[in-house]
Amino acid sequence: MSERGNASNSLATAFTRRVGLAALLAATFTVIGLAAPSPSFAEDKKAIKVGIISGEDEDVWRVVTAEAAKKGLTIETVVFNDYTQPNEALERGEIDANAFQHKPYLDNQIKTQGYHIVPVGYTAVWPIGLYSKKHAKVDDLPEGAVIGLPNDPSNEGRALHVLEHEGLIKLKDGTGILATTADIADNPKKLEIKELDAGIVGRSVDDLDAAVVNTDWALKSGLSPENRIAQEAVADNPYRNFIAVKAGAENEPWVKTLVAAYQNDTVKAEFDKVYKGTGISAY
Repeated sequence: MSERGNASNSLATAFTRRVGLAALLAATFTVIGLAAPSPSFAEDKKAIKVGIISGEDEDVWRVVTAEAAKKGLTIETVVFNDYTQPNEALERGEIDANAFQHKPYLDNQIKTQGYHIVPVGYTAVWPIGLYSKKHAKVDDLPEGAVIGLPNDPSNEGRALHVLEHEGLIKLKDGTGILATTADIADNPKKLEIKELDAGIVGRSVDDLDAAVVNTDWALKSGLSPENRIAQEAVADNPYRNFIAVKAGAENEPWVKTLVAAYQNDTVKAEFDKVYKGTGISAY
């Protein structure tokens, strides 16, 4: 066979291989294109991560996890040690949901951080209280008493309203739930207000005349109902905690399963046992 013939045959062979390869690739893409579409977010969500705060809630969520498993949803709890982390983790997609906050706190976080987070189901409320180891009742607080408050915006406002309800201070007219110490219009007992981290204020009661402490932190700090000399009202309380997810996911089937796994009598019984009456189921 001539060199031209050999060259022609070689070109033909190469062309044939290329055509064959192209056909193979086309067939592959066709198969991929015809394959069933990948499951949607909702259909594929059989396992999720939920951010919670360390402590007693870990016991409650062990029961929630067991309830969810019965419904085909696997929950991995991610435990945080302060209030600032769970929303950041949810916004970044590091977790699928969290359960630790009330609406005033979330509203403030959305305003200051630009988060896209929505509540999907209530869990419980912990009525905030005024605690003291030095004084048996509010009237015993002396002039110049040192009072500790949580320093995050929503809980500080909540604490100030407790002090106002007890007649210890008066806030400016029209002051909302995000009150600050700058909104104090009258302080007849000349109270000294110390703003402390929510996780620290309860452990500082020994060094204070009294402190307004979130009930969950009071429990962690070893405070008891006997140390509580005042408490906010439970009726129409705007501080109910809830499960939250990223905006856009609130109608996903797994979200409904998650909420149902929390809102049931089995979890309520565990909640009541763990929190010993300091928290109240709120759904």
